[in-house]
Amino acid sequence: MNRLQEKYRKEVIGQMQKEFQYKSSMQVPRIDKIVVNMCVGEATKNGKLIEIAAEELGQITGQKPMIAKAKKAISNFKLREGMPIGCYVTLRREKMWAFFDRLVNLGLPRVRDFRGLSAKGFDGRGNYNMGLKEQIVFPEISLEKIDQTRGMNITICTTAKTDAEGRALLAAFGFPFRQ
Repeated sequence: MNRLQEKYRKEVIGQMQKEFQYKSSMQVPRIDKIVVNMCVGEATKNGKLIEIAAEELGQITGQKPMIAKAKKAISNFKLREGMPIGCYVTLRREKMWAFFDRLVNLGLPRVRDFRGLSAKGFDGRGNYNMGLKEQIVFPEISLEKIDQTRGMNITICTTAKTDAEGRALLAAFGFPFRQ
C-alpha cells in the first residue's frame, strides 16, 4: 500500500469526519482518478513529436498513454479530422497513488519560482485542474534526452460534492495551496 493511501486511511478520514460532521467514514471524499494530458500542437507539422511526448508521459506516469486525435478539421491551424494532436493517461488505484505521491513530494517542489497552487483550479464539484509548464520537474525525465519542454494538464478527480470538501481533502495530503 502506498504511503499516501495509508495516510488517507489512518489520518485523513478521521480529520475530514470531524471537520465536515460526516456520520460514516464512507461519506468522506476520496481521490477517484487522475488524468494527465499533454497536448502537442506542433504535431501537425511533425508526426514524431507525438511519439516522443507519449514516451515521456509514459515514463512520468508508468502507464502507456492513449493518443488523442482531432475531432474536427480546423483550416487555420492546418488540422484535419483524425490527426493525432496529444496524448493522455487516466490513472487509478496503485499507479494513481504513486503518481500523486511523486507529484506532491517531488514534482511540485522542483517547479521554478513556485509559490503554491491557486485555489481557483476547482471546477465547482470538488475536482482540481492544474497545469505544469515543463515535464522536467519529474525525476524520471533526464535533461539530456529531451528535445523541448512540453507542458501538461493534470486533473485530480475526487468524490467531493463541493470545492470546500475537495480543497480540504487535497490540503490534508499536503497539497501546497497559496494562502
